[in-house]
Amino acid sequence: AQNAGGSVLDMTALDRVHAIDADGGTVLCDAGVSLHRLMEVLLPLGWFVPVTPGTRYVTVGGAIGADIHGKNHHVSGSFARHVLALELLTADGEIRTVIPGTPLFDATAGGMGLTGVILTATIRLQPVETSLMSVDTERATNLDDLMARLAATDHRYRYSVAWIDLLARGAATGRAVLTRGDHAPLDALPARLRRDPLAFRTSRLPATPAILPEGLLSRTSVGLFNELWYRKAPRVRTGRLQRISGFFHPLDGVPHWNRVYGRGGFVQYQFVVGYGREDALRRIVRRISERRCPSFLAVLKRFGESDPGWLSFPVPGWTLALDIPAGLPGLGAFLDELDEEVAAAGGRVYLAKDARLRPELLAAMYPRLDDFRELRARLDPRGVFVSDLARRLSL
Repeated sequence: AQNAGGSVLDMTALDRVHAIDADGGTVLCDAGVSLHRLMEVLLPLGWFVPVTPGTRYVTVGGAIGADIHGKNHHVSGSFARHVLALELLTADGEIRTVIPGTPLFDATAGGMGLTGVILTATIRLQPVETSLMSVDTERATNLDDLMARLAATDHRYRYSVAWIDLLARGAATGRAVLTRGDHAPLDALPARLRRDPLAFRTSRLPATPAILPEGLLSRTSVGLFNELWYRKAPRVRTGRLQRISGFFHPLDGVPHWNRVYGRGGFVQYQFVVGYGREDALRRIVRRISERRCPSFLAVLKRFGESDPGWLSFPVPGWTLALDIPAGLPGLGAFLDELDEEVAAAGGRVYLAKDARLRPELLAAMYPRLDDFRELRARLDPRGVFVSDLARRLSL
């Protein structure tokens, strides 16, 4: 939602939950409602949002516009797959009801807000018996070990994610901690928790200081953190009960966690390459490891079937997301090289996290790009809706 020299709409005041079908499992709400608010309202009724990313403080409209994914994409797909209808204010001032299977829906899901302003959405929900997760954890010795474990057993879990140590090298390149789970059934809870099994509890740690020493995230400090994080993880642990907030949104419990990167901030880079292109994933992980990028937030997941959005990010394959301090010397040129490697492998980068992709690579990554541009030109010929992303990539 960056728009230098223009206006940006803040939709968070449009925050009403209009109707809940507690029997059928649907909710009609304004686009400014956050996923956090939906969890507060829906969990006591035995329902959960169908897809959540790493933070619950995103709005429903943003979730559709970016067509967000979560740890359950291999089972449930992206957020827009669970949207039954939405209301869209288009550039001509008309409010349109948009349903799945139509070109306007497919352009809006993942369209980064460029087809209009989402006003409301009707969403299909996930039934749950409790507000706790049953979590299995295990360690993988390297990237090949990790991919083998994921490919062989991911079908047993609704949610799956792996933290990767991108500073490990040699035989340990790509070593990881694999965390998977599902919503805990009622009979898995001890007696003391069965009295209020659907309570939605969150916890918050002290805020990160406003000013941290520059260079705090050096290769040495991140390497030490990664070593400790890997070593403290159990080799195998099953059935641990964990709060929803801790399983899905651990960083939400640390206010202003981004300050740890210092004044320069960080770049978040995420790409996907298809199944059968594991060689490309290995090369990229090896290059990041050899480059010694100090990233302690790096996760690997598996995607399931593609989603209908023309600019939706997920395709069947492996997706790696990592945070890198923005001031790392030569970072721009290095990420440009990774973009080319991803494009050559038939993969793509995630537009919702992008601030630097070169426009000439976009068409190779998103085959429906021309369809999106054509629909947008008809729908908004005067270019009412625009953003820095749209200008840079000629969307």
